Amino acid sequence: MVPLLLVLLLALILFGAGFALKVLWWAAVIVLVVWLLGFIARGTTAAGGRSRWYRW
Repeated sequence: MVPLLLVLLLALILFGAGFALKVLWWAAVIVLVVWLLGFIARGTTAAGGRSRWYRW
């Protein structure tokens, strides 16, 4: 009975980790797309130069 419970627990942990990693990959892709769009859509300054779209 104990080995069966350990296998089920391991399967549950691996399923949860796989789901979390998939969500993190999608979040990383979305952040990358927003970051790249920021370079394309950044505005110009009054002096005619290109400004940064982020403030850090």
